[in-house]
Order: sequence, then C-alpha cells, then structure tokens
Amino acid sequence: MTAFDRRDVGLLLLRLGAGGVLAAHGAQKLLGWFGGHGIEGTGKFMESVGYAPGRASATAAGLAEAGGGMLLALGLATPAAGAAAAGAMAGAAAVHAPNGFFNQEGGYEYAATLGLAATGLAVTGPGRLSLDHALGHALDRGWMVPAALGATAAVTAMVVGARNRRLRKPEQDDAAGRFDAQEPLSGE
Repeated sequence: MTAFDRRDVGLLLLRLGAGGVLAAHGAQKLLGWFGGHGIEGTGKFMESVGYAPGRASATAAGLAEAGGGMLLALGLATPAAGAAAAGAMAGAAAVHAPNGFFNQEGGYEYAATLGLAATGLAVTGPGRLSLDHALGHALDRGWMVPAALGATAAVTAMVVGARNRRLRKPEQDDAAGRFDAQEPLSGE
C-alpha cells in the first residue's frame, strides 16, 4: 500500500505538535529563545528545585527536550526520541507534583501530557510520513522501544530520586537539630 491513510496523517500531526512544543521548550533552556533563560538562568532554576549541578541538569533537560522534540517532529529514531522527551517531562512533573495535577495551580498536567504523547509516539511509531519510514526503520526497530523506554526510566528514576534525597536532606538536618536542642528528660 503506497497511499497514506488517516493514521499516518494523524501521527504526523501529533509528531509535529508535540515535537515542536518540546523542541521550543528545549530551545528556551539551551539558547534562551522564546523568552527562555538559557543555560545559565535555567541552571540556577534547576539548582533551586533540587537538580544539581544546575548547569548540567539544564543542559541534559534542554537536549532531551530540543533533541527529542526535533527527532519526534521529523519521525527519526522515534523510540529514542520519545523516550528522551518522556524522561525530561517526568523530571519536570516531579517538580510540579506538589502543586497537584492542574497547570493553573502550577501542577504537572502539562508535563504529563507531553510525556504521555512522547511515550505514545515511541510505542506506536512515527507512521509512513516520517524519516524513519523513508530510511527503512533502521532507527525504529521493535526491540528499540522497550530498550529506550527502560533505559530512560532507569536514568530518570535515579535523577529524580537523587533530587528528592537532596530536597529531604535539609528537612532531616533541621529535624535532627531540633531533636539535639531539646532539654534532656528528667532522670537522665
């Protein structure tokens, strides 16, 4: 079958939309485009929300978003592109989760939506209107989907876990200080 069907057109639109938004989001971090703060400003923000070192975290997030987004839009290396973008969005969702779900309250709705779209594209594939299809799916093999998503999940869990430990440490230190400062109980 050589004609494109509505599934191919739908996947193209989803790839262009989600990939374009992700690429622009990454360009804000990496280059300061579209009102972004570039590596320096984003690095300071990343540090303030527990991702350290900030500059390296900003670079990794920016590359995952910009690179993953551009590759998704092109339909190239779709499993790896979708996994990279989904990992970046999982890291963003971790920052916004304390604010609940809805974006209007600062929640993780936006990050979750982009992450799920990227994951869905990684699993489904790019369709026939893609560079992966034009290249014979050399970078879009079935085994690449679980490999890319599994590796990304493991790295994301480690990064978010390290962030969470960093954020808990001052609370633990403060609690330990309050415990040490208490008066001894009578009879001691």
